[in-house]
Amino acid sequence: MATTTLGNTGIEVTPMGFGTWAWGDSIFWGYGKDYGEMDLRLAFQAAVNKGITFLDTAEVYGLGKSEELIGKFIKETNATTQIATKYMPLPWRFRAEDVADAVTASLKRLKMPSVDLYQVHFPFPSFLSQEGLMNALADEVQQGRIKAVGVSNYSAEQLREAHRVLALRGVPLAVNQVRYSLITREIETNGVLAAARELGVTILAYSPLAQGLLTGKYTMSNPPTGARSFDKRFQTAGLIKLQPVLDKLNELGEKYSKTPAQVALNWLICQPGVIPIPGIKTAAQVDQNAGAIGWELSETDAIELRLKALII
Repeated sequence: MATTTLGNTGIEVTPMGFGTWAWGDSIFWGYGKDYGEMDLRLAFQAAVNKGITFLDTAEVYGLGKSEELIGKFIKETNATTQIATKYMPLPWRFRAEDVADAVTASLKRLKMPSVDLYQVHFPFPSFLSQEGLMNALADEVQQGRIKAVGVSNYSAEQLREAHRVLALRGVPLAVNQVRYSLITREIETNGVLAAARELGVTILAYSPLAQGLLTGKYTMSNPPTGARSFDKRFQTAGLIKLQPVLDKLNELGEKYSKTPAQVALNWLICQPGVIPIPGIKTAAQVDQNAGAIGWELSETDAIELRLKALII
């Protein structure tokens, strides 16, 4: 499988990764009720078998359970993977030592001596300044416990500042993980995408299928349940507004013998410096998403799809 690099780090990963927010999360996703550890083990095995070995997690996913499961599955299979996790800059974490302690805890749960990518989950105001935080992360790179530094949900200005501080330490900023899909394209207009491309920072696109909206699964006759039902995009008016986009995805799906979800993911993969990380809970979802790799929308089709899609 072809690979791509994380920013200017030289670290190679697959052109699509998988997100593991749902791994161990019983509050939002229903872990232990609708699916369990065996489902996730099979999903992990399916991903490895497909050659998609880049997994994104966070210390807060399932309150550490996601990291624990990934570490367990890697140890069981001895699989070669590229793992990204995230640090939450909570207000009471105001010392550089707190960053080091968090890295230690994540590595222990992952059962790994080092992690490929360590990201700041949100740019929360903290007693530890962004300069202090980035320098603490640069220290971890120099110690070899993390191979690359990333951020998540950063604005263009915050991205530039993080890049500046790390550059003074000789550490490239690898990624900015942000919400990005055909119908959530704010980063194209708020300066984030432009700044990332200027600085050589990769965009990790989370919610690349807009939490399932772009799969075509949810319709007015088949509305979602649970937390999604409170999102206006999943309600009648939102689904009506979305229909032209789904029609175009279906049209292109027929042309390329792909599903709407695979077309939507490929639209992201075709963009330079963008890696989508759809969430997975089952082997079937792995197989479905993997169909987005190994082919390309034509430039004309990608442009037509871009024009058809709306920010909703």
